[in-house]
Amino acid sequence: MNFNKVGILGVGVMGEAMITGLIRIGFDPHSVIIREKRAERCVQLEEKYGVSQDSLKDCALIFLAVKPQDLDLALAEIAKELTGDVLIISLLAGTTTSRIESALGERARVIRVMPNTPLLLGKGAAGLAKGVRATSSDLTWALSFFAGSGMAIEVAEEQMDAVTATSGSGPAYFFKLVESMISAASRLGMSESEAKVLASQTLIGAAKMVEESGTDVATLRANVTSPNGTTAAALSSLEQANFDTVIYEAMKAARDRSIELSK
Repeated sequence: MNFNKVGILGVGVMGEAMITGLIRIGFDPHSVIIREKRAERCVQLEEKYGVSQDSLKDCALIFLAVKPQDLDLALAEIAKELTGDVLIISLLAGTTTSRIESALGERARVIRVMPNTPLLLGKGAAGLAKGVRATSSDLTWALSFFAGSGMAIEVAEEQMDAVTATSGSGPAYFFKLVESMISAASRLGMSESEAKVLASQTLIGAAKMVEESGTDVATLRANVTSPNGTTAAALSSLEQANFDTVIYEAMKAARDRSIELSK
């Protein structure tokens, strides 16, 4: 698809990731227009990438990466400045495609995306859902763009809150697990630096086995769990603490908060 000019509203971590992604696939930085309420942030990114602050009127593609509380102002800016049809790619948790379509009218084709921060390392996971006016070509382009920073799948929009709970918020669960393992290892007598190296690499190695072994995760778990061994003792402790329920309740809380943000 041919986008001569691209807008990015909100250039925090995810907004900057969109800049680097666009440049990586060949966009001229001067064709990328940024908007951000922090003036110093815009200046920083102009100097770093060569992007600019300009009118949105010729943008055929706009990424929405603002904070939820700034959405109405961002949509008002778009509606005021646009002169033609535009593909809107929204990265906002809990914001439905219909809300954006209602604000911008028939000129807007909307795709909702829930990425996660590992996309900064090319290891992201993104779920995408298209609004009623978005075309199959729009979706194909968006899937390809986000797959360039990891992997991307299409889901029904009613599943997007669950995507948020699974992969959008998911990295934080694993960061918390590593934090807890480091803390526990320190209490068991290891130095924090040793614990961090071992816990981090264990998580990386386990993730690689899930990705590359071709074996389902239940079997992987069983293969490392000798009867009456150390791993069995640890897993028994987790089961007694209702580990599965704890994880479910955490993900449900994330899902429910995503739903709340849409109201």
